[in-house]
Parts: sequence; C-alpha cells; structure tokens
Amino acid sequence: MRLRIHNRPRALRAIVGVLAAVPLAILAACAAPQSGQDGAQPQEQAQAESESPPMVGGDRDAHGCIGSAGYQWCESRNECVRPWELAASEGFEDSAEAFDSHCSAASAGDAPEG
Repeated sequence: MRLRIHNRPRALRAIVGVLAAVPLAILAACAAPQSGQDGAQPQEQAQAESESPPMVGGDRDAHGCIGSAGYQWCESRNECVRPWELAASEGFEDSAEAFDSHCSAASAGDAPEG
C-alpha cells in the first residue's frame, strides 16, 4: 500500500505547504535590501557612495598648484613652488612673510630668468 499526498487529509497538506514556504520567506527577507543601520535609506546610501571623497592631489588652486603637496604660487617665478624648498635654495628665511616678499609681483624683476 503506497501513500500518496492526495490521499492525506487536507490539513496535513496545508501544514506541509506552510512548512515549505517558511524557509523561502526567511531567505527572501534576508536577501531584501534594508535601510542602513544608521537610519539612512537605500537611496541615500547610493547618493553617499556616489559622493566619494576627493582624490589625493586633486586640490589644485587657480594656478594649478597642489596645496596638499605643499605647493604655493610664486608670482615672481611664475610657477608653483614649495616655500621651504625655495627658501633653502634662495637663502631667505622660511616664513610666510619672507615667502610673500620674495614671490610678490614687485620682486618679479629680481627673479632669475628661465
């Protein structure tokens, strides 16, 4: 005598169906996107991910000098320089005032050519 599922009572078939559906529902709930633990919604998370931090060295000023690398514009030399390196090579004090004095447009005539 073989038992078939259609010979079993309807209640038993309903229980088997529910028991089969529960693991599927749990898997679906685990795979569904959830809002972040910090309360941000998925759309806000996507926006935050697209706003990545600036690239290192991507902070050029109007003259193209990279400030995060220590470069500043020197008007008299018409180039980006590192103030402490320029002070060492030109023999002036390593200070903001001395750099400004050395690189001001007024001292442009004193700058070496080339």
